[in-house]
Parts: sequence; structure tokens; C-alpha cells
Amino acid sequence: MQFRVLGMDCAEEVTALKRELVPLVGDEDRLAFDLLQGKMTVREGQPSVSAEQVLQGIQQAGLKAEPWVADSRPVTTSKNLASSLRAWLVGASGLATALGLASHVALTGSLSTAFGGGGGIAHSAPPLLSCVLYGIAVASGVCLVLPKAWNSARHLRPDMNLLMVIAVCGAVLIGEWLEAATVAFLFALSILLEAWSISRARRAIAALLDLTPPEVRVRRADNTEAVVPPDQVGIGTRFLVRPGERFALDGHVVAGSSHVNQAPITGESKLVTKSAGDPIYAGTINGDGALEAESTAVVQDTTLARIIRLVEEAQSSRAESEQWVERFARIYTPVVLVLAVLALLTPPLVFGQPWLKSTYNALTLLVIACPCALVISTPVSIVAGLTAAAKRGVLIKGGVYLEVPAKLAAMAFDKTGTLTLGEPAVVSVTPLNGHDEKELLERAAALEARSDHPLARAVLAYAESKGVRPLPAENLQIVQGKGATALVSGRPFWIGSHKYLEERGQETPEVHEMLDQLSVDGRSVVVVGNEQHVCGFLTLADAVRPQAKRTLDELRSLGISHLVLLTGDNSPTAKSLAEQVGVDEVHAELLPQDKVVEIKRLVERYGQVAMVGDGINDAPALAQSTLGIAMGAAGSDAAIETADIALLADDLSQLPWLVRHSRRTLAIIRQNIGFSLAIKAIFVVLTFAGWSSLWAAIAADTGASLLVVFNGLRLLTNARAQFSDPDDQ
Repeated sequence: MQFRVLGMDCAEEVTALKRELVPLVGDEDRLAFDLLQGKMTVREGQPSVSAEQVLQGIQQAGLKAEPWVADSRPVTTSKNLASSLRAWLVGASGLATALGLASHVALTGSLSTAFGGGGGIAHSAPPLLSCVLYGIAVASGVCLVLPKAWNSARHLRPDMNLLMVIAVCGAVLIGEWLEAATVAFLFALSILLEAWSISRARRAIAALLDLTPPEVRVRRADNTEAVVPPDQVGIGTRFLVRPGERFALDGHVVAGSSHVNQAPITGESKLVTKSAGDPIYAGTINGDGALEAESTAVVQDTTLARIIRLVEEAQSSRAESEQWVERFARIYTPVVLVLAVLALLTPPLVFGQPWLKSTYNALTLLVIACPCALVISTPVSIVAGLTAAAKRGVLIKGGVYLEVPAKLAAMAFDKTGTLTLGEPAVVSVTPLNGHDEKELLERAAALEARSDHPLARAVLAYAESKGVRPLPAENLQIVQGKGATALVSGRPFWIGSHKYLEERGQETPEVHEMLDQLSVDGRSVVVVGNEQHVCGFLTLADAVRPQAKRTLDELRSLGISHLVLLTGDNSPTAKSLAEQVGVDEVHAELLPQDKVVEIKRLVERYGQVAMVGDGINDAPALAQSTLGIAMGAAGSDAAIETADIALLADDLSQLPWLVRHSRRTLAIIRQNIGFSLAIKAIFVVLTFAGWSSLWAAIAADTGASLLVVFNGLRLLTNARAQFSDPDDQ
């Protein structure tokens, strides 16, 4: 069951909901909260509960809720109205406080009198007009938290809302109207700031939703065109995308060629050439050519929709820092409440001090106790960190996984499709018997021009990169599983494997020895010949990703001391790759279960271990590791779903960025927590020394809240330069 919880903007509301609903559902793990959308999910389990029971529990927590609508958006009319009302009340509280102070000064003729004669406690009651204005300020500010404070008092579970209401009411009772109004306004302002910080993250997710155009131009069976909403387009439907338009659906190109900006989805800074057979993604931007594509997913299941869904669900996974702050605040608040009671009773009863002064100091201590800045310091940073990563094409599935990269000690890699491209590429050309490289490539390209075999595509791509055009081929005959023959420039030529060469009886001892040498390390050799002799060889191998070695070097420089290769390939191939990219340890010829065993061993030895992979056979190892990272563009669905993080552009250079981003996030969280606690400690000392006041304490707390919010939101700038220098942090 899913519900939209109105007013759920911070961890405090989540705590209140857990307090009411955990006894109802029996297990905290059955509850999931998405602050970005204000959504709460109750998972299946025992004991069974009804929607009515859940709604009643939410109401007892002091909040309102309604059933979740499947096509809901992060920002709704009801939320806009609630935000506007909150802003108006905060504005009214601030204005009434200012007018009350102005009238107080005007009617008494002294600013010092309005502020209590400089002693922190008023010596005379404010004028009636000032009291009315202060009262309006108090009512406007407190009405935002009064329902939550009442709920907290009713359950004997003190929280920051109850502390503020007690402090404001106490200030009114001892005649400190200006203090009461200032505290009410500043506390309401801090709540508004917290809601604003969450709203900014919501807008970032809403911007993702806006990437999908509202219409798609489809080609009907009768070859006519029609413009329809994306949700009316099924799988296998052909649709047209004009130059400059956004793709509304995932699919593959069936006609046309263009350059596509995939940065909104994969974070790639360069335009990607798309032609027949190439995949395209919803939300990406077409370049200068018209394309016709065929849809491969409905709008609810596109890559963009999955990104949005996973980023939203990520809010349910609470980071270790968030859990620590929540546990700390749960103990901290009642402890300070006890200290406030001691501050109220001890000075008059033990030292004979005036009750009025001890009451004022106790109220000030209550204000200081408000853990606003502390509570919001972590979730704001986590949300900003997740959003920044998503903008860069690194999909992190929860705050708990955002913190792990900073602590990694080892990282394991799959080979094919991870450290390599997973596709063959020509690595060497060996002409023989008087032929040169150009002649050999012309004949090989001519013989492979009509084949869709991966080796044939690699030969054609290499020939094109060398500026060699295929010669015309006549009477082309495919020898199934072995090669092909044809007339090239009127002469018979053939192309095929080592086995095909043996079958033709044209292999000499010298050629055999050369082929054996070229076939080391798991490489494939394509032989080109004619009726008289062998013209030469093309050696192909799974191409290493260009950024692989640099990435591993950067990871090692970041302190990830042990880099391991886990592959199902043969040992010579694995060792050859290890030498090229620079891994520390190699394990070859592994089955999926063997990879799991190796990951367990690494975890036992190093503690925090990441696994990077792309295939279905990597999914068990990804799940077993401390942190599973999947190659998202070419990776299997099983690997992506199992992994904790997906690299949407299949760009290994994002791994060092991820580690830096994680460390930066943790540093900001620690800064926020340390700063919040330092402010509290300073004002506790000032209060017991008699040098603090209610308004100064709440001003400091609100200032701290504002600073931690902006400090956390700095992470949103962390994705500003796609693939920029790693030191741009």
C-alpha cells in the first residue's frame, strides 16, 4: 500500500510516523518513506493491516494522508497550496514581530526597554498594541507546529516541536513577548528552510520528468503519421524524431543517421552517432538528422522512467549517518529537557536565585535543545548527493550506498564488457606473399561487407578507420561457420578461420607456426587468401576500454589498494589483460558461484569491497559484495537490478569520480553535524553563564540550519562539468 503523506518534509515527520505505525505493522522494515515525493509505502507482511488502519495511524502522528495515485508527480497542487500557506504564515510572523518591535520602541521611546533594558528580561510589560502584534507573530509561527507538539505531548515523547511550544508559552507567561515572537518566527523560518531544501531536490526530479516530450509522432501500418501521447505507444511501434526533438521512448534506430545528445541520461558530454540498429533512450535529444525508430519499451519502463523510479526509491534507504543522527536526536532531546528542568529548579532551590531568571534560562536551554540543524544536516546532503550523481549518469540506489565508496579498500572487476568493450576489434594486420596492408584490408572488407558477424563488423570498422573502402565482390558464397568466398576484381578470394585454412589444404608449417603465435591470449585470427597462397592475417581481440588503465591507476591513488580481476575467460587471456590495465590479482576460468566465493574471500580480508560487472553471471557476485556496481548501458537487466550503483554511460572513469563524490558527501555531513553540535555546546555554556537570550539562541539555531542546508546543497554543483578534470571538486 502506498500513501501520499501531506507535510512529510523531514526526518522528524518520518520518526513520528514510525512511532505510530511500527507497532501496527510489526516491523520497521515494512515501512518505506520517500521524502522527495511525500510518499509512504507499507510492504506486505504480517500482521496484515488495512488502508483504514494505516490512515488512522498517520492521523495519530499529526499528519494527513491520501492513497497514492500511480501517475502522481513530485509536486502537486495540494503541496503547492501547503507550501504557500507555510510561507504566508512565516511572512506574517516576521512582519508582526517587526511591527511589534517598532511600536514597542515608538510607544516607550527606548530600544533598550524593548529588549529588556539590556538584561535579557523585560522589566515592564509592553504596550497593548505591541502585545497584540507580538501575539499575532506567535500565533502565526506556532500554528505550524502546534498539532505536532500536541501529538508529542500526548504520547509523552518530547520532540523539537514540543520544546519550541513550551519555550514560546513560557516566554509569554513571564512577559517576554518580544522573545516569544522572535522564537516563534525564527523556528517557523527554519521549518520553511528545511521544506525548501527538500523542494529543491523535488524540482530536480521533476526536471527529469520533463525530459519526456508530451507527444510522439508514430508511423501507422498504412504508412501515415499520427501524433499521440507516449503512454499510448506500444512495444514494436515505429516513431519519427525530427532534428532537435527529444526522444519520447526507448528503442532502436531503423532508418536514418544523426548525432544524439545522451547527456540527460548517461552523462556523456560528447554527441553519439546513431544509425540503423543503434539504441536510443527516452529523454535524449536528436541532433541534425531525422530518425525513424522502433520502440522497445512502453513509457513506464523506459530507461528514464527507471532512473526516476530508482532515485525516488533511493530515499527509503537511509544512510549510516542519517541513522546515527536519528538515534542521537532520540536520546538528546529528552536529556536536554531534563537539564532544562534542573536549570529551572536548582538555582532558586539551592542558590536562592530569582525564579524569573531561572525560568528564563531554562526556556533558553529548551530553545538551544532544538536539534533542527542537526536533524536536517544529513538528509539534505544525502538528497543533494544522490541528485548530483544522477545528473552525471551515476545512478545510486540509496543514501546507504552513497557513503560506501568513500570507505572501499578493494575493488573487483569482471573482464568482458567491464574492463573490455565486450566486442572484438582488429589489433594487428599481417600481410604475406607480396601483399601490403591496404590490399589485404580491401579484400577482407569486400568479403565481409554483407556479413553481420561480430568479427566481420570489426574488420569493416577497422578498414573504415584506415580509410579503406571495400572493393566490389561478386558471386559471394557463405561457408557456414567457416568463412566466405567471392570474386574480388575478377579474381577468386576467400576469408575464414584457421580451421577453414586447414580444410582448404593451403596451410604450410611456417603459416601454422605464425597462426599459433598470433592466437595466444585468446585472440581470434581471420585468414585471407586466394587460390595460390595465403594473403595475410587479421588478428582480433576483445578491445580494452580506452579509459581502463587510467581509471585503475586513479583508484589506486585514491587509496583503494587492491584491484582484482574475476573472469570466466581462460588464464592466458586474463593475464594478458591484467598486464595491460594493471590489476593486482587475477582469477580466471570462474563460474558465477566461483566469483561469489572470491568476493567473500575479499570481504573477509579487506572489509569494504566493490564488485564491478555487467552480465547475468555477475549478478550473484554483485549481490555478495559490499557495493555492487553495474555497467548500465550495455549491462544485463539482472546485473543492473542487483547492483547498488549503475554507470549509465558504461564509463569506467566515473568510478574515481564516485569515490571522490562519496568522500565529499561524507565530509560535508561531518561538517554539518560538527557545526550543529558546536553551536549547541557554545550556547549551553553561555546560558549557564547568564550571557545568552531566547532570541539569540533561536537566531543561532536558525542560522545554523540555513548554513547546513546550503552546505549540503553544494553537492548539487558536483556534477556541473561532465567528464571534467577529476580535481575540479
